[in-house]
Order: sequence, then C-alpha cells, then structure tokens
Amino acid sequence: MASKAAVRPLVLLSKQTRGFATAARRTTAPLQQTTRPARFDRQQLRNGFRRGYADQKKVKKGRWGVLKWTWRLTYLSVLGGLAYTGYGIYINRNPVEQHAPDPNKKTLVILGTGWGSVSLLKNLDTENYNVIVISPRNYFLFTPLLPSCTTGTIEHRSIMEPIRNFLRHKKASVKYYEAEATKIDAEKKVVYITDDSEIKGSISQNEIPFDMLVVGVGAENATFGIPGVRENACFLKEVNDAQKIRKRIMDCCETAAFKDQDTEEVKRLLHMVVVGGGPTGVEFAGELQDFFENDLRKWMPEIQDNFRVTLVEALPSVLPSFSKSLIDYTEKTFKEETIEIRTKTMVKNVTPSYIEAEFTDPSGKKQLEKIPYGLLVWATGNALRPLVKDLMSQIPAQKDSRRGLAVNEYLVVKGSENIWAVGDCAVANYAPTAQVAAQEGAFLARLFNQMAKTEEIETELHVLSDEQGKAPNQESRDKIFADIKDLQKRLRRVKQMGPFEYSHQGSLAYIGSEKAVADISWVTGNVASGGQLTYLFWRSAYLSMCFSTRNRVLVFMDWMKSYIFGRDVSRE
Repeated sequence: MASKAAVRPLVLLSKQTRGFATAARRTTAPLQQTTRPARFDRQQLRNGFRRGYADQKKVKKGRWGVLKWTWRLTYLSVLGGLAYTGYGIYINRNPVEQHAPDPNKKTLVILGTGWGSVSLLKNLDTENYNVIVISPRNYFLFTPLLPSCTTGTIEHRSIMEPIRNFLRHKKASVKYYEAEATKIDAEKKVVYITDDSEIKGSISQNEIPFDMLVVGVGAENATFGIPGVRENACFLKEVNDAQKIRKRIMDCCETAAFKDQDTEEVKRLLHMVVVGGGPTGVEFAGELQDFFENDLRKWMPEIQDNFRVTLVEALPSVLPSFSKSLIDYTEKTFKEETIEIRTKTMVKNVTPSYIEAEFTDPSGKKQLEKIPYGLLVWATGNALRPLVKDLMSQIPAQKDSRRGLAVNEYLVVKGSENIWAVGDCAVANYAPTAQVAAQEGAFLARLFNQMAKTEEIETELHVLSDEQGKAPNQESRDKIFADIKDLQKRLRRVKQMGPFEYSHQGSLAYIGSEKAVADISWVTGNVASGGQLTYLFWRSAYLSMCFSTRNRVLVFMDWMKSYIFGRDVSRE
C-alpha cells in the first residue's frame, strides 16, 4: 500500500490541473462574451414567445369557460322544462276529488263550449254555484289553427281539448250534458235540451231550470242569401268542415288524374276558390298553396301545370283589419306564390261546377263572370242561430237588434236581469273574434266571483245586524259594530268592479311560404311586422295560446312530423 508521502505529489498535480483548467476558462472568457449577446437574444425571444402562447391559452380557457357555463345553464333549463311539462301531464292525468254541488246555491247554466264559455269556466270559482254546461260539442276547439288541419299540417285532435277533462279539474263538480239547446224560456227560467247524437236513450228531451244563464253558442255561417252556397260550398268553422275540405282536395286531385280526363275538366277540378279575404280565408289559401308546392307536386307531377288557388273578396283589399303596409305585403307575397286575388268581386250565385261573380271593369261597368272550381271554401260572415233568434223575439228590448243579442257594459242581455251573452252571439260593439270572446268570458268569471262574495258578505252583515240588536252589553255591541264596519269596507271594495273593456293584443295571420304578418299593439301604437321571423313568432304565439300542455305537445309534434316526413296525401 502506498505511503502518504507518495500520494501527496499526485494530489498536488491534481490541484494544478484544476487550476490550469480554471485559468483556461478565464482566459477564454472574453471570447465567449463576444458571442453571448446573440445567444441571449434568442433565448429572450423564445421566452417571450412562450409567455405570449401561455397568455393566449389563458384567453381561450376563459372563452371555453363561458361556453361551458352557457351549456350547463341550457342543460338545466331543458331539464327544468321537461320536469315542468311532466308534472303538468301528471296533474292532468290524475285529477283530485271534487266537492259535491251545494243545492242551496244558485244554478248557473252555461250554453256552449267555445272561446267565451271555456274562458268563463276556466276562471270561475265553481264552489260558489251549481254549474251546468250544455253543448252538442264535448270539446273545446282551438280555431286559429283549424286551417292547418285542412292540409294535414296539424291533426285535428291536436287542437281539441275534451271538455270533461277540463271540468274534472275544477274544485267543485260541474255537470255536463251533450245536447242541443233548442229553446230558452226567459220568463220561466228554463232551457229545453235535445239529444241529437246518433245513439239515443229512452229520454232524449228534457228541461234545465236556471237562476243565471250565460249564452255562448256562437254563430253559424252566413250565406247572405246567395243561392247555392249552403248546398255546394265547404265552410271552415268546425272540425268536420276541415275534414271535409281535406278529403275534397285529394278527391279533386285524384279525379283530375283519371285516365283520359278532359283538359277543361282537369283545369276546373284543380281550381281551388276561397271566398273571404279575412284571416281565415287568407291562412287557408296560404296553407293550400304550401301543400301543393311542398307535397302534391312531388307525388302527383301530372297536376302541377293546372293547380291554381284564387281568393275572392268583396272589399277593396284582403285582411281589412290589418295595417296598409301588411295588406300590401300579403298581396305581394300571394303574387309570388301564384295565388290570384280577386278583390271588389261579389259572388251572386253558386252552382256545383262554377260561381257567378260580379266585378267592375276598368271602364266602370259591372260585369258578370263565371268562375269554374273544383273546391269552393266559404270563409266569410256570421249569422244568428235559431236559438238566439227565438230568445231575441221574447225580449222587447231586443227588437231593434239584428246581428245578435244586444248587451250592456256588463254583458247583461238588455231587457233581462239574469241572462248574459258572450262571443259571436253577443253584440258588444267589438269585432266577433276569439280574442274578444275570451276576454268577455274572463270578465264574466270575475263578475260572478265578486257577486258570490257580495252575497256572502251581505248575508254576514244581516246576521251581525241581528246579533247587535240582541247583544247583552255595550262592549259586545261595540265589537259587533266594528265587525260590521270591516265587512262594509270589504263590500265596497268588491262592488268597485268596472264595466267590460276590450284590450286588443294584436292580430296574426299566416300567408304561406313560411311567412306571416302581425299587427301587434305596443304601448300607445301598433307594431306591424311580416316575414319569416314573424312566422316564428306566429308559431310560438299560437303554441303558447293552446289550451293545455297536451295540446302544445301534440301541435309541436305535428309540426315536426310534417316538416320531416311531409304532409299525408292519402284521400281519407
């Protein structure tokens, strides 16, 4: 083994070697300093790029965070909407037990299941009265979407709400009789009813006594005394009318495609004429043209050269209740859709194959023209029902009324004390629309609810008045007197209800090609709009106005079904 003395020189040599290396690095330091600035600049540039990239990633992360929260809120909203819809469906499918009617309370008889009557029933507290509903139609029909049923865009049951489903959810039970009211005896306070169904029992006629009566039977189609209208035209007021039109459209198309059919006969069969330039007539014309453009011409190309739609209107323009700009837009859209508009044209006679119409030529002379048709839809005018005519003949105050039951500001039939009228059968100086009828029904519900409260308070006042006279001492009398003053204040508040005032919310109409027009009331004026965005508003508005959750779901599904698969072109 080597001694320490022998190892020491090696250690010294090692130190010298390290010193030499250090010295060498020191001597070369000036050379390295000359090239270091270039390396420092590259490194600084690289670091700066890394910092910029990191900052950029942070910005992207922030944006993704906003999108993530938006998605979460949307997801939660959808879940909440589905839960709310499911709860509504469950409640609708599982009604609670109802109270039995109190025989000591007044009997309120409501005729009809239209807009006015159903709006009344929807807002009425049925615990205050014994309510009886009489109508030959055991459902409520959402009429604004009825034109869509004629072409299969919507199935008719999607806009029908069974009246029994609705009445079953009222607090107190409501009796419903599917019958036709044939006569009202205003003096005896009795309604005579008849069962007009195909299946009749041993009793098919009866009478219903009433304390209060609401007439909401609507109106029937007006023909204005023109011969041949009722025999040859199709109306558009009820479900069976829409079904008849739908069948007639396909019948005309299939007959026109029959082997060796005459050319002139083909043109006649494929000419669809609509009489009436109001919202119903305009919407039906637009739906019919859409049906042809989107479906019929694809599956029946042999009819595409002869299919025509003509709208006939006696007034100078269509949609007379809308603003001038929307009328012009509608007429322009119809021209683009090849729908012919014949304004200032009056129908004089209707035959099974043509109508005779009178118009004024450019020289000012009146001319009579024959217009052949395959389908004729009559969508104009209202006429009184026989029931309403008979009631008017019993009341002397109604002798000057021609369009319906004249009512006062509280919708009481003039000349009576316990009969009210709503909807198309009432004359309240407003247009006969669904919107007016619905507001009239809601007003009557508030009125009847307050009348019930008034009677209840007055009964309590009579009882307290008797108790005050029998009070044993002054302290008891003072306490009863304080209760009387409180009830009198409540009675004054209840009796402060004003007369009926109609609030116009606006008018909507579909004009075809996924376009609509809207004349909406806004603050102190109207907002006129037309186009495809208005069409989306039209759909959303009508969807929200549907009677129940069931109707909304069914209508939405029908829209999706017709959009994806198209409309059905089968004959039945």
